[in-house]
Amino acid sequence: MAESRSTQNATTRQDGGDQRSARTGSISRPTRRRFPGLPSQISYARRFVARHLAESPELTTATLLTSELATNAIRHSASGCTTGKFEVCVRLAPGWARVEVRDLGSTTEAPSPQHRDPYDTAEHGRGLDLVEALSSKWGTEPRRDGRGRQVWFELEWDGDDRS
Repeated sequence: MAESRSTQNATTRQDGGDQRSARTGSISRPTRRRFPGLPSQISYARRFVARHLAESPELTTATLLTSELATNAIRHSASGCTTGKFEVCVRLAPGWARVEVRDLGSTTEAPSPQHRDPYDTAEHGRGLDLVEALSSKWGTEPRRDGRGRQVWFELEWDGDDRS
């Protein structure tokens, strides 16, 4: 199972691993939206996340990482097939956000960063490297419904009183 700066417990818990809720008690109810598995839908997924993190200093990072995970969902899973779909889920608490991208990918093989050489000029293969580098935590786990996986990242920042 792939993970970065994340405890094993956080990536394997079936409830999505929201450790922040235990600390603050003020995590928002998750907001979800399902998208057709088409490349044109990636920009809509970014806008969906941007609307929920509009006041966050991590807005740009959140939309970039959402774009990377949505791209992976349609490029590397059955979500990108003719009738495929992917789902984006956003959870918020003061100074914290978690974004999950749920796809129809393998439940036995976890995606992992490529750790490419910085001088490598390949156009693809750096999405999870970005997620690993820019997020506070990230991970992957099977979906609770057993129909694929979810890849998630968390961002933390100071000075946010929103809930």
